[in-house]
Amino acid sequence: MIKEKFGGRIDAWVEAAVPFLLRRPIDPNLLSVLGVLVSLGGSFAFGLGSFFAGGILVLAGGFFDLVDGVVARRFGRVTTFGAFLDSTLDRLVDMAILLGILMFFAGAGDRASAFLAGFAMVASVLVSYAKARAERFVPSLGGGVLERAERIVILALGGLTGYMRVALWIVAVGAAITVAQRFALAYREMTRLDAATAEGVGEHP
Repeated sequence: MIKEKFGGRIDAWVEAAVPFLLRRPIDPNLLSVLGVLVSLGGSFAFGLGSFFAGGILVLAGGFFDLVDGVVARRFGRVTTFGAFLDSTLDRLVDMAILLGILMFFAGAGDRASAFLAGFAMVASVLVSYAKARAERFVPSLGGGVLERAERIVILALGGLTGYMRVALWIVAVGAAITVAQRFALAYREMTRLDAATAEGVGEHP
């Protein structure tokens, strides 16, 4: 939702906020890796129950993840491998953050919250997986009520405010709805594609 509404303005906002990062070429892949390391630190903090520190680190990691794309576009360093690396590392961060939260609640004996974190993790991965698989057949499949940026921000805010269980509920339910939305969209687009293919075959016996 955030990306869909503000994607065209994000580059300008980042350039205005951190112009020093854009004065000379920086390897965007390096920024991606640094962002992951910071986010993994947040996951570790969550696992130890240091939710406030975890929230700060997750937001900082998200900042690197935002900047790497801006840098790549600014200096003409957009590559196929860079896109693959960024997407793969995003999945790692998604799972690690929720795994850290799950481990904390499991260690505290709060099985319900641990299960909720696990459900949120599975649903979050399915959101991205559905998009990746569908885009092998259709040009684009995105959107939904709760995409990655929103999930990361909500979990970080859950850590900063102390309302992590509330954040987990929002992410779990929102991600599940987004999965359903993407399945419905994939069904519609693929059915249309199959119909067009069948029509084309029928015209050339």
